[in-house]
Amino acid sequence: MEEKKNYQKGIIIGLTGGILGTFICAAICVMIGINLFVIQRDGLGQKQTETTPEIETTTPENPALSSALLNEDFVERVDEIYGLLQENFLYDINDEDLRDGMYQGLMNALGDPYSTYYNEEAYNSFEQSTTGKYYGIGVSVSQNVSTGIITLVKPFKGAPGYEAGILPNDILYAVNGVEVTGMDLNEVVAMIKGEAGTTVQLTVVREGEADYIVLDVERRQVEVPTVEIEMLDNQVGYMSVSGFEEVTASQFFNGIAQLSSEGMKALVIDLRNNPGGRLDVVISMLDMILPEGILVYTEDKDGNRGNEAYSNAQTILDVPLAVLVNGQSASASEIFAGDVQDFGAGIIVGTQTFGKGIVQTVYPLDENTAVKMTVSSYFTHAGRNIHGVGITPDIEVELNEELRQKAEITKEEDNQLQAAIQALMSELEE
Repeated sequence: MEEKKNYQKGIIIGLTGGILGTFICAAICVMIGINLFVIQRDGLGQKQTETTPEIETTTPENPALSSALLNEDFVERVDEIYGLLQENFLYDINDEDLRDGMYQGLMNALGDPYSTYYNEEAYNSFEQSTTGKYYGIGVSVSQNVSTGIITLVKPFKGAPGYEAGILPNDILYAVNGVEVTGMDLNEVVAMIKGEAGTTVQLTVVREGEADYIVLDVERRQVEVPTVEIEMLDNQVGYMSVSGFEEVTASQFFNGIAQLSSEGMKALVIDLRNNPGGRLDVVISMLDMILPEGILVYTEDKDGNRGNEAYSNAQTILDVPLAVLVNGQSASASEIFAGDVQDFGAGIIVGTQTFGKGIVQTVYPLDENTAVKMTVSSYFTHAGRNIHGVGITPDIEVELNEELRQKAEITKEEDNQLQAAIQALMSELEE
């Protein structure tokens, strides 16, 4: 019995040591100035914006952390629980899963839905999405942080999800038979992704349907078409931006250049259902179209201001501009729309945006794991923090009810787009 007790204490020392290591590594990241400043999108493309420098393997002693959290009572309590599991739990116990669960429990206890622990699988998924290319199904995903409900916001045309019959705003209930409501979005994304040619089974809830819909979707390499352009009647350029990925800034620049060469007299930028993405990308895009001035800055918990980004006014959009938004336009999309509104550079059309005005930083713990936590609030050009509020459009227009779950909406029947075009035409006539 004593031998078993000593074994249990050995295990718990490893568990608690891992937790302490988590905190120490995070502290080291802060001390050496790792700047992984990200605007997290609640979708398939959450981003890490910079390469992490190597972290020294030696860690200083931190008595404050040890005494505050890993005290003797804590160690004994976890040891007691582990012993009870060993003696009584019906199923097999995986110590690695227990450790991951304890790390995740630390983050969950913060009560912040955007702070989380990435195990190896989730962290790999996070890193793969940086390039905008991955083996998946080609669907933009968002999560309601209050209810935990995951929405399949937009299936990209020509991608596997679109071909399998996923419709905009389908609710994702289960992946391969596992209910996913309330799970961390990155874990769900990792479950959906996989090797090319394999199949993932999605169970969805669709408005107007009494029963669950089960779809088998083949995974393929997907290059997300983040920017699509079209010249509409009266030389009104149209540009849809589905996310702020690594490839988006160049696609945006090339799109404006092409539309300008075709004689564009006004421009509509469509950010509806765009859940956000990389901060550096949205800054580059705003720098192409806005006058000189500050674009975004952050404030930490002590009110310290940092991460200021500016437009240098070397390129400015010289045609009337409208930006389309809705309730699924979040994070980086709201920076874009908010700055256009603050500078008076265009009109915002649609419905109230999501309201995510906080910033997460990813701290790698080693090559395979990391923690993500909320570290600051961001502010637009005029000093607005829109967290929990969102951007209020200059022209508020609800999308017609019958269009909300159509896989494709024509430009002619899109009443929000038509409202934006009408406003631009009025401006051209003045």
